[in-house]
Amino acid sequence: MTATAPMRRRSGAGLRKARRADEAASPAVEADRGMWRIRSLTAARQVLRARSSTIQAGFTAEKIPRGLFRAHPILISDGPAHDRQRREVARFFAPAVIADRYGEHIAASAQAIVDEAAATGRCRLDEAALHFTVDVTSRVVGLTESDTDSMAARLTAFFRQPPVDLAAEDWGRTRRQWAQAAVNGIVPLISFFTHDVFPAVRAHRRRHRGDVISHLLDSGHSTGDILVECLTYGTAGMVTTREFIAMACWHLLDDEELRAQYLAAEQPRRLSILEEIIRLEPVVGHLYRRATSPIDVSDDHTTTTIATGDLIDVCVSETNIDTDHYGHDAEDLCPARQGAAPAAGLSFSDGTHSCPGQSLALYETDALLHRLLSCGPRLLTEPTVGWDDLIEGYRIRNLDLGFHVSARRARTVSSRPARTPGSSDPARRSHL
Repeated sequence: MTATAPMRRRSGAGLRKARRADEAASPAVEADRGMWRIRSLTAARQVLRARSSTIQAGFTAEKIPRGLFRAHPILISDGPAHDRQRREVARFFAPAVIADRYGEHIAASAQAIVDEAAATGRCRLDEAALHFTVDVTSRVVGLTESDTDSMAARLTAFFRQPPVDLAAEDWGRTRRQWAQAAVNGIVPLISFFTHDVFPAVRAHRRRHRGDVISHLLDSGHSTGDILVECLTYGTAGMVTTREFIAMACWHLLDDEELRAQYLAAEQPRRLSILEEIIRLEPVVGHLYRRATSPIDVSDDHTTTTIATGDLIDVCVSETNIDTDHYGHDAEDLCPARQGAAPAAGLSFSDGTHSCPGQSLALYETDALLHRLLSCGPRLLTEPTVGWDDLIEGYRIRNLDLGFHVSARRARTVSSRPARTPGSSDPARRSHL
């Protein structure tokens, strides 16, 4: 069992702010309605690392025609092609690259939000975070030929989808709901392509820019391939990071001692605090795989064989509070945890489909929250928590912050980029 440092933060069951009433906490491995539900961290990592025995089944991957693309999108590809894609793309999200190439832009974008909040006396953080993450990620990806505020609206429109249940026949949708899902997905996708992706591809063909789109063009990706890749980075890098920024801010505002520690700490320590928050509050609560051959999984106590063709639900919300790995206080916020378990749990997945943008997500979250919380904001309203079936994650809305007039001093906060994370940086230790 993982030992924890003597210093502890708020404790007690129910500390999570995003907890679904219908989420079961046990058993560790369970066959449920034709689907295996995995709540053990050990068993979940075995599934996610079963390179030759599973394929991606989440994010509607199994409904995407495999022959539609010249190069399979990184989200749904598996095997050697996926491994090659990850290796090639990882360099754009390396901690040193983020700090050196994009640090000044991230700092300036974050400071602009803080300046406006200090000037107006208030800020709706969930909205500000959306525009901030779209601005940052679009620069890294190369979607720089369109207005980021309009792009944000197009990306969020894509998520207005009917409910989905992967364990149910036909995903629990009626014909009418499938038709609605098609309309709700295709219309914003066409708009995203027309206004954001196509102008960017055209500009990159004229001039190589050393970003993700330039790499995709160099690799022979078609415009359709690039559209799907941009949508993937848009949802992962913009929409989900938006939710985490709001959630992390909410926790830090509710815990005065932890907030003081976060504000006083150097960047590596701040990132470890953010990793602990996202462990407790993973934005994406479920990851799905389809078994292509039998898989033996162990929950540290018993061994079970998952048969070929079975659907697997890795319940991230539960694996991240596995007491066998995170201790009896797994549902507490304890930034000083010790042990071999991933600091962020499986919040950024694991294995071949682990999120390459983990370092970017933590870096930009810290860039905004450290500046914003230095102004001493107060929570004006209790935020609302909703759920998104498409990404199996939470939505934080109406997180309104108020600022005293004295907060105007935040305008003097340095906008210099934080130093490059070093070898002790928890983001560097994670599975990139």
